[in-house]
Amino acid sequence: MRNMFAETLYEIGSKDPRIFIVVADISPAGSMAKFREECPDRFINVGVAEQSMVGICAGLALNGCQPFAYTIATFALYRPFEMVRDDLGYQNLPVTIVGIGGGVVYSTLGGTHHAQEDIAVASAIPNMSVIAPCDSLEAREATRYCATQKSGPIYLRLGKAGEPVLTQSAIEPWRFGKLRYLRRGEDVCILSYGLVLGKAAELADRLEEQGRSVSLVSASTLKPLDRPGIEGVLSSHEQVVVIEEHAPQGGLAAQTKQIAWDIRAQCRLNTYTLQDQFIHCYGSHDDLLAAHGIDVGKIESDLGGLRAR
Repeated sequence: MRNMFAETLYEIGSKDPRIFIVVADISPAGSMAKFREECPDRFINVGVAEQSMVGICAGLALNGCQPFAYTIATFALYRPFEMVRDDLGYQNLPVTIVGIGGGVVYSTLGGTHHAQEDIAVASAIPNMSVIAPCDSLEAREATRYCATQKSGPIYLRLGKAGEPVLTQSAIEPWRFGKLRYLRRGEDVCILSYGLVLGKAAELADRLEEQGRSVSLVSASTLKPLDRPGIEGVLSSHEQVVVIEEHAPQGGLAAQTKQIAWDIRAQCRLNTYTLQDQFIHCYGSHDDLLAAHGIDVGKIESDLGGLRAR
């Protein structure tokens, strides 16, 4: 996903002089390195100065440029939060804050590198949009959108590298602000986004093996959330399952529950999120997710028990 972002931005930026990349102490690799070499005047490394990264992007945007602020998610959003809010949100500037390693992807680096509440934090800023692609193909489409839009600031939450491609056979195209059905069923709908959608796809396969008809939906745009789309999901399925790599407050699960209450949805709604705590577990990404309770076998067992009752 990270590599696809760099490749796509290189393709666009090498032809569009408005594209600037401002990074904070992160080594450019692949196509990002090519952009630095071929367009050195539009690649700026500010070092460990994330506040300056955001301020410089704001100044560039005020001068008609299309800047991207790029670094690890916790340092892209949390450390310079005041500048993200005031320089970008308050002035409604078309700057993309790119957070690498959203959720608990940087598993072995501990809580300082776990962006487990970033969707809520970014979504709370007026004018800020939030996009979290599930694979490299969605990352490509999202990057293209970010490179051309003029509506305001965007927080783009990406993984790192090596993620499986999940949307190659999707039945709908990617569109900003819209849910995207990857497959359609009638009994159960699984809503997810970001890297954890891979686990949602695995769960969908298991439920289909049990004879259930399953929809799998990518909710890659978290703000503005596709409320009519969510209402449609809740109204057309017997059971809806939300799986997200984010804290229980302020993410897709919480918003889906609110919409379900507002429309008096009759479906069964089950949500699985990260826990509201820093879990001191050293291990892989999957280990961290399992420690938070996001495990396909556990969820499958839970849903089976709920269905039996």
